[in-house]
Amino acid sequence: MDLDALTANESSMNVLSLNAGSSSLKYRLFRVSEGSEEVLCQGEGERLTASDFPAATRKVIEECQSHGIDAVGHRFVHGGPDFFEPTLVTDEVRERLRGLSELDPLHNPTEMAVMEEARRLLPGAPAVVVFDTAFHHTLPEVASRYALPTDLSERLGLRRYGFHGISHRYASERLLQLMGRAPEGTKLITCHLGSGASLCAIRDGRSVDTSMGMTPLEGLAMGTRCGDLDPGLLLYLLRTQHMSVDALDDLLNRKSGLLGLSGRSADVRDLEEAAGQGDTRAALALDLFAYRVRKYIGAYAAALEGVDAIVFTGGIGEHSAPMRARICQGLGFLGIVLDDARNSAVSQDPIQISPNLSSPRIGGQGGSVQVWMIPADEERQIAREAAALLQK
Repeated sequence: MDLDALTANESSMNVLSLNAGSSSLKYRLFRVSEGSEEVLCQGEGERLTASDFPAATRKVIEECQSHGIDAVGHRFVHGGPDFFEPTLVTDEVRERLRGLSELDPLHNPTEMAVMEEARRLLPGAPAVVVFDTAFHHTLPEVASRYALPTDLSERLGLRRYGFHGISHRYASERLLQLMGRAPEGTKLITCHLGSGASLCAIRDGRSVDTSMGMTPLEGLAMGTRCGDLDPGLLLYLLRTQHMSVDALDDLLNRKSGLLGLSGRSADVRDLEEAAGQGDTRAALALDLFAYRVRKYIGAYAAALEGVDAIVFTGGIGEHSAPMRARICQGLGFLGIVLDDARNSAVSQDPIQISPNLSSPRIGGQGGSVQVWMIPADEERQIAREAAALLQK
C-alpha cells in the first residue's frame, strides 16, 4: 500500500513495529484505529549477531504478512542533532541515517540492516523512523551542554542527547492518563531500569533533564556499563596501562557495571539470589545500583522544584520489587513512600493488574508523591507515532 492510499484510509492501519537492539529484534504488529492499538502478532529474536538481522527480519515479516502490513515503524537509538521527530523514510533520509554510525556504532548497523531488509520485502509499505533521542530534544541548554569550549562543542555536536526516549515518553503519557492529569503543571520522574538504565525529569510533559548523555555510558551504573565516571580516571588508564581505544570501550561498555562490581552477573535476579546467600560483592552491586538511582531522583526533584509522581519501568523497574524498595528507602523526606504489600504484589503483566490492586500504584500512605509501576511498551509507542505521522 502506497502512502497516498494509506492516508486516504485513515480509520485504521496495520503498523509493524521493529525494535532492533544490538543483539535482539522485538516486533509487534498493531492494528491502529481511532487512538487504540490492537496487537495482531508479536515476538522477539534474541542473541543475534550482526549478520543474523536480515534473516530475522524476513522471519518476522513472514509471520506477520498474513494479517497485512500497511506501514513499518523502526526504532533508531540515535537521531543526532538533526532528527528529533518521527520521520518518513526516503532515500535521502536513509543516507543521512547511515552517517550517524560514528555516534552509535553499536546499534546503527543493525537498525540499518533491519530497515533495508524490510524495505526490500515490503516495497509498497511506507516506513517511519522513531528516535530514542527525540523526546530529549526539549532539554534546556543548561542541561544539554557540556562545559567544554563552545566552538568545539558546536563544531562536533558534543552535547547531551539522552536515550530511552521512546520508553520515557510512553511511561509518562501512560502515567498522566492513569492519574487523570493533563501535562501542564505536572512534575514527573520516569525510571527506565533494565540492562541499560536512565532517569528522566519531565515538566509539563516535556523532558528537561535525563541521566544519559552524548552516549548511553553516562549516568546510572548499568548491567555492564560503568555510568558516571571521573574523566581523569580514563586519562590515568590511558597513561599508565597504555590501553587502546577499543580496550577502553570494551572495559566501560561490556565489563563494568553490575557485572564488573559483582564479578558474577549483569542480571539483577542472579545478584539478588547471590546476595541472599551471603555474596558481599553481589550485595554491593545491588546497593550501588540503587544508590545511583536514588541520587538522581534527589537531583531531579531539585531540578523540577518538586515531584508529583515517580514511575518505574523497564525490566528491572517492572519485575524487581526488592530493587524498587531499595531505591525508595530513605526518600520519605521527599514524600516518596512505598506500600510494601502493593510493591510485592503489583502485576508483571502489561495488561492485567493483581486482583488485590485497583491500579499499578505502589505508593504508601503518608507519601505526597505518587509511585507507580508501568510496564514498558516501546513497540506500541513506535506504532502510535508512526501512525500519527502517516495520518497527518
